[in-house]
Amino acid sequence: MDDILLLNGKELTLEDLFSVVYHRRKVKINPEVIPLVDRARQVLFDMAASGKPVYGLNHGVGWNKDREFSQDFFEQYNRNLINSHSLGVAPFASVEEVRAMMCIRLNTALCGRTGISSSILKMYEEFLNRGIHPRALRRGAVGEGDVSTMSLIGQAIIGQGEVEYHGEIVPAIDALHAEGMEPAILGPKDGLSIVSSNAQGESMVVLLVKEVEDLIKLSNAVYCLHLEGLNGGLQPLGERVNEVRGLPGQIHCAAECRRFLEGSYLEQPDSKRALQDPLSFRCAAAINGSVYDALDYVKKFLALQINRTDDNPCILYEEGTTSVSPNFEVTTLSLGVDMLASALCHMSHAITNRLYKIVDPGFTGLTRFLTPHEVKTIAFSTIQKTIAALDAENRWLSNTTTADITSFANGIEDHASNLPLAGLRSLRIVDNIRYMLGIEMMHAAQAVEMRRDLRADNLLKLGKVTGPLKNAYRQTILYYDTDRNLSIDIEKSYQVIKNGTLLKAVEEAEGA
Repeated sequence: MDDILLLNGKELTLEDLFSVVYHRRKVKINPEVIPLVDRARQVLFDMAASGKPVYGLNHGVGWNKDREFSQDFFEQYNRNLINSHSLGVAPFASVEEVRAMMCIRLNTALCGRTGISSSILKMYEEFLNRGIHPRALRRGAVGEGDVSTMSLIGQAIIGQGEVEYHGEIVPAIDALHAEGMEPAILGPKDGLSIVSSNAQGESMVVLLVKEVEDLIKLSNAVYCLHLEGLNGGLQPLGERVNEVRGLPGQIHCAAECRRFLEGSYLEQPDSKRALQDPLSFRCAAAINGSVYDALDYVKKFLALQINRTDDNPCILYEEGTTSVSPNFEVTTLSLGVDMLASALCHMSHAITNRLYKIVDPGFTGLTRFLTPHEVKTIAFSTIQKTIAALDAENRWLSNTTTADITSFANGIEDHASNLPLAGLRSLRIVDNIRYMLGIEMMHAAQAVEMRRDLRADNLLKLGKVTGPLKNAYRQTILYYDTDRNLSIDIEKSYQVIKNGTLLKAVEEAEGA
């Protein structure tokens, strides 16, 4: 993407952020907001000159808020603050997460409520555009200003620590010098402005949003192929019946499934078709719709947060002063992520139950465990244990995290949102569901082909999207005709989901 994204602190969309994170789109600080950034910084200089106490300016942070220091100690104090707050725990964040962290922090600082030097903000811009990605550790923050992990971006800004640069891990100072840059010299409140931001937790939610968007579409498509394998009913996907319910996610997913199944043999009557299918089939669009609705809630508040200040203290440049602030509190978003994790758990359980039903001749009229040869081939029997284990893990991961609060810093910091943890475990659920969808594809493709073989004409017309989806899958995973190592098939199925192969097939067929 050649066009440059202009950042001004208030108009960053999730789509724009995705383009920076995933496609390395270049960014530029809108020059119109620099006077506002400088005006906010001047408030700090004026307050420091008059000797007024300001948290993080001439007074310490956290329990050290009562520790006062002089102006000539500003640079050393801010370096000390970054070093002392570098407390993350492995593993390292992905490059995509780090790019999101830097872009979010840059944009929120452009609101003019931070007081950070515009020259340091320019470094965020340069880091993103030149591909300098600080090695930030993923764990250690509690979601009230991610100071213990955002500090590792500060390490690179002052020329310390390591960065990912052109695909290699190198000392930050080497990457800076390779690009003709010098480490930052820190001034009043720069250290606190660098470390105190919820951008790390929000970066995880950015990735989560993108991955869940893709997951819902692919889950709808795989379910539709599975419905064809069942010879299931289309009535629950009808436009009118979903419209009268009125739930946006349910309406969206049902409409998508209708498009995917356009032209399918399921549109033709069949006396052997059940009047009503099990709920995991009948209500699949509604269940996935719940994920869609939960995602919509998360997107709403994430879009707000990446365009607002979360700084403490907050600079009120209109009044020439600062205010103690609660704006780093992100429980609203964290609660949304918890809700999304629970919704994903429902998707997980529906997949599990569909897999139990599709291997049961009582529901399908096909062979037990979809075996192509009774007795000779065991087929999909023991794989139920694998799917049950993944579903159990998802239920464990979906437990609420926002309520797990510990008081620390001598009781001053006695609340937390745990947004980074909520994002981390939700991303794990998504990855588990990729495996589960891969296993569902194995069963759906097998069932469809076995049902085709039962027909006298050996033809079974699949939907506009489900047909190309099955064909794309069969390019990598072949029909199961004899027993083989299913771990290999599971991993291959997971990979064509994770690398986007199947989603691309769905989107191309949908647009055809």
